[in-house]
Amino acid sequence: MSLRLHAPVVLPCDASCTVLRDAVVDVVDGRITHVGAAAEAPAFDGEVRRLSGILLPGLVNTHAHSPMTVLRGLGSDLPLLRWLQEQMWPNEAKMTAADIGAGMLLSAVEMLRYGVTTSAEMYFHGRELVSSVLAAGSRVVFGGAILDVPGMDWKAMTEDISSWIDSDGLVSGPGGRVELAYGPHSAYTLAPAQLTEIAAEARSRGALFMVHVAESPFEDEAQRAEHGSVPALLKASDVLGGRVLSAHSVHLSDDDIALYAAAGVGVAHCPGSNMKLASGIARVPEMLAAGVAVGLGTDGPASNDDLDLFEEARLAGLLARVSTMDATVLTAAGVLLMATRGGARALGRTDIGALETGRWADVVHVSADDPSFATGLDAPDEQLLANLVWGSGSRAVMDVWVAGDHVVAGGESTRVDRAEAQAGVAEVARRLRSS
Repeated sequence: MSLRLHAPVVLPCDASCTVLRDAVVDVVDGRITHVGAAAEAPAFDGEVRRLSGILLPGLVNTHAHSPMTVLRGLGSDLPLLRWLQEQMWPNEAKMTAADIGAGMLLSAVEMLRYGVTTSAEMYFHGRELVSSVLAAGSRVVFGGAILDVPGMDWKAMTEDISSWIDSDGLVSGPGGRVELAYGPHSAYTLAPAQLTEIAAEARSRGALFMVHVAESPFEDEAQRAEHGSVPALLKASDVLGGRVLSAHSVHLSDDDIALYAAAGVGVAHCPGSNMKLASGIARVPEMLAAGVAVGLGTDGPASNDDLDLFEEARLAGLLARVSTMDATVLTAAGVLLMATRGGARALGRTDIGALETGRWADVVHVSADDPSFATGLDAPDEQLLANLVWGSGSRAVMDVWVAGDHVVAGGESTRVDRAEAQAGVAEVARRLRSS
């Protein structure tokens, strides 16, 4: 399959957040083969699609529990620990593999409609979850959730992911859509020795180790009292050194941030969820200044309550500015890179998150037919980026390609009947309420 996408504006999301005018993105067999000005593009033997808006990479959601869309709205006014203990965990215990598949299918469709092509999911029943992702045509990093709590066998959960990787490989599926990872929940649901063992399993396979860290000031008091901080606990437990993604990471000290920078730990910043659950404001400017790879995450749709990464980008920028009282600390270009290239870097991926030769052709087309772009696509670069990030966001997403496959057209999925997917989630929610 050969496809050339030609648009007035292309945002490759390179390190400088370059704005290309009248440019093309060439795709062959799902990979990008060329990005640049149309006037300088090589001869192309394939389909050419002329678009009227902006092309940018698919957004990368670095932390989510997307099947929780079936629980959306429950415990909406509770703090984190009560929300988990009174609403989430009791209802999740009643969810079947089919329920999780139904929740993931609608969530994958929702994310694609918002321009999110990759999500890092920490959840259960991975095979059903992955099947739904493939049905929608999106991309997933699936970290099988691992907890040592009543009714759950952390050892068996770890062994399940290990055997799955050993059987299917770390990356599989059409267009490399599925990556497998380990999802130990946190230092307060697993003992240090257990975290050490899981990390060794992940490192031996080159797999990502994703874990909740310092989300609220109350969740891991015992661990912090003994070790000083959760990052210090992770270091002492020999968790650091491989591919590690630290979700939330709200309450970090200067020493924690320096430790993360030195160990190459990625951070999934979830501003919407952190605000809604009153967890606090992560020190994103300090992390970025230290060289920590920071991406954006929605967290679950029951704590956010949506899967809109453009909204997370806006919130990340606004929180950074008001928490530092500095309107220049995080720009529109900066948060756009966090949602794309930065997210890929936080996950340890170099094949997504940017429109660059050799990367997968995960491409989003944002329509210019929106009031946010009334000043024109020929506006200066900074104004154009501001209008995209602060103004239009996800509402102007019209088309999405994943590995060159057209999975959203005219704002709707080309593969899944959204009404049927929504009805499936409604049925699950009704059964959970009545059980």
